[in-house]
Amino acid sequence: MRSRPTGFASFASNPTMVGALTVLIVVVAVFLAYNANNGLPFVPTYRISATVPNANSLVEGNDVRMGGVRVGVVETITPEVTEDPDTGEQIYGAQLNLKLDRNVEPLPADSTLIIRSRSALGLKFLEVTPGSSDEGLPEGGALPITQAQPEPVELDEVFSTFDETTRRYSQENLLEFGNAIAGRGGSLNAALFELAPLTRDLVPVMRNIGSKATDLDGFLRALEATAAEVAPVAENQANMFVVLNRTFEALQTVARPYIQDTITTGLETERISLDTMPRIQPFLAHSAALFTDFQPGARALASTAPTLYETFVVGAPVLRRTPILNAQLAPTAQALLDFSNDPDVNSGLQALTRTFGILDTPLRFITPAQTVCNYGTILLDNAGELSSTGNSRGRWLRSVTVIPPTGPNAESGPASRPANGPARANHLHYNPYPNTAAPGQVRECEAGNEPYLAGQTVIGNTPGNQGTATSRKGGSD
Repeated sequence: MRSRPTGFASFASNPTMVGALTVLIVVVAVFLAYNANNGLPFVPTYRISATVPNANSLVEGNDVRMGGVRVGVVETITPEVTEDPDTGEQIYGAQLNLKLDRNVEPLPADSTLIIRSRSALGLKFLEVTPGSSDEGLPEGGALPITQAQPEPVELDEVFSTFDETTRRYSQENLLEFGNAIAGRGGSLNAALFELAPLTRDLVPVMRNIGSKATDLDGFLRALEATAAEVAPVAENQANMFVVLNRTFEALQTVARPYIQDTITTGLETERISLDTMPRIQPFLAHSAALFTDFQPGARALASTAPTLYETFVVGAPVLRRTPILNAQLAPTAQALLDFSNDPDVNSGLQALTRTFGILDTPLRFITPAQTVCNYGTILLDNAGELSSTGNSRGRWLRSVTVIPPTGPNAESGPASRPANGPARANHLHYNPYPNTAAPGQVRECEAGNEPYLAGQTVIGNTPGNQGTATSRKGGSD
């Protein structure tokens, strides 16, 4: 007679009990696997919240990492609207409720966080960077939106940095550069060998560039400003580079040997320039001062430009005729040289010098008689008119008869002294040396301009200034 199984043997032999236990184990395993992202049940956790300006496709259950190690999960994500305390504007963001391991408690209050990509498929995780504050966040504490930094850069934003045209041209550049390098390994090795001195010399250069006195930051800021100015005309510049292809094609025809020889001789030119530049520096400094002094003249050109234009218009025909004059200058100068080397000329010039020295004094007295009083012209004019009238038989000489006055010592006969009356007409009027604006005299043309003072004897210069007017006919006014 067979005995009945007891204990585990009876349990294992019961298919119903084995099936039920298996289902229970599977259910527990599925439950634990389903809740693995949210943490194991009955395990104590450290819960805090954080506000970010953009959840960036973060979903519930994503990892929370610290230093690359998983320390918790994102439990819930809810939209949040806050108000800026300074401007009063509404700020839209997302509140993340985090469930962290107890071993990170307490998290420093100045910790920062950023949402990063975990894979190219769009999976994200929240990275927390602990701060250095002694104050920790309590259970249920919150990190403000100001600590969600730095701003994350998504992978799609990196990929969209360059447009399709730029990416295509970049591919073409890489292809052409690859073709240029292909088969030139030996040349590259030689170039790298020759670069060794460059790397040694580059150290002091980089030290100078890194110096504060160089102001590299200011240079880069200036480049940024330049790029901002150039940006609006970027399309025009791109077209310019396209058109430059024709220029390079033209340069290709003279690349060898002309441009090649220019580059070869350029090294010697550079050495000469390095030796010459310090000597030219004072000249450049003086030139800068010179051009500074030119600035007032340049500003004056604005008003004088029309006059200069007329000068150039008039001067151009004259300059066209200057070659004829220039051709005559050489023989003329030679003739003057021969003339000056002639000993007779020198003796003649000495004689002329003595003559001019003798004539200097009388000419200083005679010259004003003509230049101021016009007496020479009047004399010749009157002499020419003496016989200006006549008929077919001849010319007439004009004359005027003057009847002298009568009385003691009158001009009509011998006199023992100047006539001085008693008749009104019997007075002598005589001026042997009238003023002719000569040196030391009153500036007047007295000869011929003396007023007749009736009833008075006047000998010498007439009282008063008679002026310089002598004749309206081509003479002095």
